Amino acid sequence: MRVVFLDDVEGVARAGEIKNVADGYARNFLLPRGLAAAATAAYVQRAAARARALGKEQEKLDDEARAIAAKLSATPIVLRARVGEQGRLYGSVTASDIAEEVSKIADRTVEHRQVLLDAPIKEVGLREIGIVLTRNVRAPIMVEVAPLEEAGGENEGSGREAEP
Repeated sequence: MRVVFLDDVEGVARAGEIKNVADGYARNFLLPRGLAAAATAAYVQRAAARARALGKEQEKLDDEARAIAAKLSATPIVLRARVGEQGRLYGSVTASDIAEEVSKIADRTVEHRQVLLDAPIKEVGLREIGIVLTRNVRAPIMVEVAPLEEAGGENEGSGREAEP
């Protein structure tokens, strides 16, 4: 069935696109939820207008995200964690820890899913990772994991993963 998408459907199409989809997918999922409509002239015009409006809105979000990306790339994000004698962390620094610090710097909520981290960081050092700010803007950021300085001079772990 030929449909015009009225709203973005993740992994399938964006608003305003016209595609051929399976009849059952259109009848049972897209049409009842108002995500798409049969590709008639009226719906094509309506979807094109909505796509233009969404495009303008997305461009504003992208501009804001680019400003945040410039702010984040200016200085490395420093996370302090308990470290053993060989320079390995007692726990690990996860995407959630990084997202929390980025949120503080960016003055905007950043979720752990936006942090592109393959595996938790388990060693002290400086690493470059990516962060997805919007659908169109990805920014590289530097994350430095440093030893936690304690009053006694010893770095004994209490099992806590990472302390910013």
